[in-house]
Parts: sequence; structure tokens; C-alpha cells
Amino acid sequence: MHGPAPSGWLLVALCAATGAYCLLRMRSGVEEQRRAAGGEALMGFGMAAMAVPAAAFAPPPWAWAGYAVVFGVAALRALWAARTGAHHLHHLVGALAMVYMALVMAAAPGGGHAHGDGGVPLLTGGLLLYFAGYVLLTGARLIPVPAVAGASGAPAGWGDRPELARACRLSMGIAMVAMLLTM
Repeated sequence: MHGPAPSGWLLVALCAATGAYCLLRMRSGVEEQRRAAGGEALMGFGMAAMAVPAAAFAPPPWAWAGYAVVFGVAALRALWAARTGAHHLHHLVGALAMVYMALVMAAAPGGGHAHGDGGVPLLTGGLLLYFAGYVLLTGARLIPVPAVAGASGAPAGWGDRPELARACRLSMGIAMVAMLLTM
């Protein structure tokens, strides 16, 4: 993506840290949480790779097609998983947004890092609205609620902490908004 190098590196660090935490979440005892964490780890590391400033590394032109294929497969997997629950639709939108960004960057002059027209403005705007709304909703869900008296105080493992999973998703949503804004 384009933009100032320091903010690009911060975005890379945020996305890579989120991807690494999602790998930790894959140690959960709940299979559905492991699957979701795997998809989110792929998304985090993919976003980190796409956010590397052009001054540091300009990927070869075929790399954008590779991103489009990888996230196209992730979108098909999310579509298949959406049969069992609507919460997988967010993963589908995220994967399709990554495909869209990869295709826009592949079509941009100069190997994807030149300032272009931002692709299809209507689609970019729609994705920005979706992810901005997602960030606001997820952020509101992180607001602490009073503890219920007598609730089980058993410590949860790293993969089974819903507030950390929400914070992970919030970070990726914020990063997606930042990446879409720089297109």
C-alpha cells in the first residue's frame, strides 16, 4: 500500500502481531475457534505483507496475483463455512476485500505502489463503510460489563479468551480501514 513509511511499518507491526496472536489462539480446545483463528492469522499476515512500504520492498508484479489467489481460496472457504453460521460472512467480506485490493494494486502503474485512482470508488467506499461500522461495533463489544456474582472464575487459555479475540478482530478491522484509505 502507499503512504508514509513510518505509518506503513506501524501497520505491518500491528498486522503481524495480530497474526501471531491468532496463531496462539489456534491452540484452543474448541475446533470452531481454531478454524476461525487460522483464517484470521492468514488475514493478519497477508495484511502485514501487503502493507510493507514500497520504499522498503516492491513486490514483483506476479505477487499481487498470488495474493488474489490465496485470498480467493480463503473467500471460498469462508463461503463454505457460512453455511453453518452467519458469523463467517465477515471472513468472506474480509477475504474478498483482500482480493479486491490485490487486483487494484496489480492494475496500478509502477507495480502496485504508485498513487492511482483508488480502484472502483464505489466499491472502495462500500468496503470502507462496512469496515468502519465493524470497527465501531466490535469496539463497543469490548466495553467491560459488570461481573456477575458467583460466576465461574476458572482461568481461560490464550485461545479461549473472547475479549482478546475481539481485540484481535478490532485491530484487523482498523488495519483494513487504513489500507483501504491508502488505495
